[in-house]
Amino acid sequence: MGMVGTTSCRQVGEGPPLVLIHGVGADKEMWTVLAARLSGTRRVITYDMIGHGLSAKPEGTYALSDFVGQLYQLVQGLRLEKFDLLGFSMGGLVAQGFAVEHQNRLSHLILLNTVCDRSEAQRTAVNQRVELSRTGDRQQIVEAAIQRWFTPQFAKQHPDVLQRMRWRMAENDNDAYARAYAVFATADEELVPLISKIVTPTLVITGEDDSNSTPEMAHKLASLLPNGQATILARQRHMTPLEAPEELSQQILGFLCSEIGNSDGAKG
Repeated sequence: MGMVGTTSCRQVGEGPPLVLIHGVGADKEMWTVLAARLSGTRRVITYDMIGHGLSAKPEGTYALSDFVGQLYQLVQGLRLEKFDLLGFSMGGLVAQGFAVEHQNRLSHLILLNTVCDRSEAQRTAVNQRVELSRTGDRQQIVEAAIQRWFTPQFAKQHPDVLQRMRWRMAENDNDAYARAYAVFATADEELVPLISKIVTPTLVITGEDDSNSTPEMAHKLASLLPNGQATILARQRHMTPLEAPEELSQQILGFLCSEIGNSDGAKG
């Protein structure tokens, strides 16, 4: 683990670099199991987004451009000329924003459990959660997220994993979390008119039962991308990196090594 500027990051493995971006309220620790599976053939780089973990928590309103700028400074500091990028949930929005501005730096893009063009009802719901993050009871926020994120079967079999996630969210700086959540709530709308500019080969993945980053969103996102394809993981909800690391690592490495993943041609 180390610092690049004011960003806390970790690197494991050797091979072509693959950067992973966590979701809102989490940190780079959520990648530990998946990163270990990927590190046999990849140099896996994880980091804490601004407002999270051990990275800087600046004052004032956050914007998507702040998170994109942080990622740019990180890869500049690590001297990554070309790399693969995977973003989970809010991290998927940051990854899209980076691809719009710097896709010449990307070999492949993977968008995992990522929202796209929320409906009016979905936007109302997430805005309510933004307000709750500012004024509500922290335990209520955490438990509601846990219910959305994990399947009942996994929750029953792995209470230790859920407890670590509860601890992580409870340790968040309240103000920074609320500012980051506000970006998560609006950035998908900001990105919709820009997505078609991303020609990087892109794999969109979500869980069959993810109620917020839905299969419908995944298919729409893939359709807006000139070189996008969608994969839906059966019987999964939102927290696929923790629930399905083996299946997910196979999907990721298969895409990174496939002819489709390395193609510059349009989808047919």
